Amino acid sequence: MKARVEVTLKPGVLDPQGEAVRHALGALGFEGVGEVRVGKVIEVDLAATDAAAAEAEVEAMCQKLLANTVIENYAVEIA
Repeated sequence: MKARVEVTLKPGVLDPQGEAVRHALGALGFEGVGEVRVGKVIEVDLAATDAAAAEAEVEAMCQKLLANTVIENYAVEIA
């Protein structure tokens, strides 16, 4: 079973990487670009065969390691 975790900064948290991307896009001639936020996607292969158990396991992974829950949100997708 595969899990996909999308981690993004919470609203209001400064995103210097996103700001650098926005600035670089402007320098490359892409006008009209507003706010840019940068996140990450983590894909995990799991031995679990039950979707509910897999989701619970990945939730625990996110809480302990994959996301900094103070400044980041995450979404889990099980496939």
